[in-house]
Amino acid sequence: MPTDDLPETFHVTTDDQLRAVSNLTRHRIMAVLRFEPATITQIAARVGLAKGSSSYHVRLLERAGLVKVVRTRKVRGVTERYYAMAARAIALPDPGEGGPDVLMRHAVADLEAAPADGERHVRMAHLRLTEDQFAQLGARLQALADEYRELSDPSLPDASLVFALFHPAQGQQTEGGAK
Repeated sequence: MPTDDLPETFHVTTDDQLRAVSNLTRHRIMAVLRFEPATITQIAARVGLAKGSSSYHVRLLERAGLVKVVRTRKVRGVTERYYAMAARAIALPDPGEGGPDVLMRHAVADLEAAPADGERHVRMAHLRLTEDQFAQLGARLQALADEYRELSDPSLPDASLVFALFHPAQGQQTEGGAK
């Protein structure tokens, strides 16, 4: 299924949608569907779940509007459904002060589950920037992510890019400064 006809962004706005994306297993199912449609059997194999569990999680995602059936076919008298993401990207609501940042929790879980002997690049830098520099860096990071997303080829192995540019809470230890 070409992704040209997909909406650019799906905005999570309801509690049901937020619950659907807050689950790590469903996050991983959406990652499987990121580039191409897949059946419950294919999803189960890629995520490492039983077909029944995969079916349950996909149904919740479908009810929340995050995935949809994009084609069906008959296989030995059974209708096989192919699921795909409902949009190219999902926008989560701001978690609010002190709220859990679902996206970052999932990213850390995926990083921890990645093979330890595989190549990865993980860095943290503490910066002191003007508001203008902060905005420019955020825009450059987003443009770089968008550029490489356009270059993505579904036949190649998955790679995840996560970045967070933020101002830490006041009173936190900063590089070169005391609390």
